[in-house]
Order: sequence, then structure tokens, then C-alpha cells
Amino acid sequence: MAVRAMNFKLDESQIEDMRSVASVYHMTITDIIKEAVADYLDKLKADPFYKLTANVEEADSAESSLILDAINELDDDELVIASSERFSI
Repeated sequence: MAVRAMNFKLDESQIEDMRSVASVYHMTITDIIKEAVADYLDKLKADPFYKLTANVEEADSAESSLILDAINELDDDELVIASSERFSI
């Protein structure tokens, strides 16, 4: 897998926290950032909204069950139609 450099800004306190954690765990700041990003992306990609709206592979039966369970837990206020469109074929 190709590796690319990126530039981004963080609060000074976050940088100091990363330095501290990196020192204790004998890691590089890059390793901490890569792990944090991977964990966060896994969390977001597991969210039912992502699975329902992203262009991802079809969910298997276990994933479909999780999605349906999450939808069934939503109340009426959360199930608002955001937009609609009428068309004929």
C-alpha cells in the first residue's frame, strides 16, 4: 500500500498528549495517529447511517440484522423524511 504524507493542524495540548503517550508506549506519533484514524474510521463505517448511504458492498445477513435493529430502535422524531421526489416510469 502506498504511503502519502499529509499536513494537518492540532491543538498544542493534543500534540503534547500524543508525545506523552508515544513516550510511555515507545511509539511514534505517526503510529498513534494511524491507529487513531483506523479506529475512528472503523467506528464510523460500522454506523448504520454509513452502511445505508455509502457506496459499500452489500451487507451480509448479520450486518443487515444489525442495521434493521438500529432502525427499529429509532423513534418517530428520528425517522423524518428529509426529502422526497416523485417520478414515473
